Amino acid sequence: MIRTVVIIPTYNERDNVQRMADAVMALGDPFHILFVDDNSPDGTADLIREKQSEYPDRIFLEERTGKLGLGTAYIHGFKWAMKQQYDYIFEMDCDFSHNPSDLPRLLAACTEQGAQLSIGSRYCRGGKVKNWPFGRVMLSYFASVYVRLILFLGISDTTAGFMCYSSKVLEAINLDQIHFKGYAFQIEMKYAAKRKGFKIIEVPITFIDRQYGESKMSSSIFKEALFGVWKMRKLKV
Repeated sequence: MIRTVVIIPTYNERDNVQRMADAVMALGDPFHILFVDDNSPDGTADLIREKQSEYPDRIFLEERTGKLGLGTAYIHGFKWAMKQQYDYIFEMDCDFSHNPSDLPRLLAACTEQGAQLSIGSRYCRGGKVKNWPFGRVMLSYFASVYVRLILFLGISDTTAGFMCYSSKVLEAINLDQIHFKGYAFQIEMKYAAKRKGFKIIEVPITFIDRQYGESKMSSSIFKEALFGVWKMRKLKV
């Protein structure tokens, strides 16, 4: 049987983390979860440990010393997953903007359609966004257009954070040379996979804005993505 793990970074997600754990566990094997918690002051890690006692062989927790950035949390998780020899490694948010029931569809794009990286896409044919103000949808959509024009990615949703990687992709990318921490991290990882010739498939999803907790988006994260794409053209990963 193939081995898969869903990496979910957390910071102050006590309203969501146990519901998310139950939703992914309900999918059954082969789905495991690795939570990477950045020392959440609201007790998120304690709630994760409660779920670990229910699913001791399927839920795992890595705790870090502080809020160190989304990209570094994923890289920490990627390295952990590769040491554990997982075949497919997912990344997704804890706030239910990414629907756990879409995980099997992302996996199928890899196992049945030959992708080495599948992307849960808001902006490919069939993708949707719900509960976002119109202005934010336009900002996100045209940010992806902007990235495509600069990097020639050929991906509709360049900032998507709902993905399934074959372990071969992560093994081929020098994770220590990934430079960015916010949404630019998502772009850089896709760019690295594309440059190395891996097959990428976008899977349409419905993205729903979080209902509980606070968004981690900030102007500095947006600026990193806006200006970072120009630097990416010169980077080697």
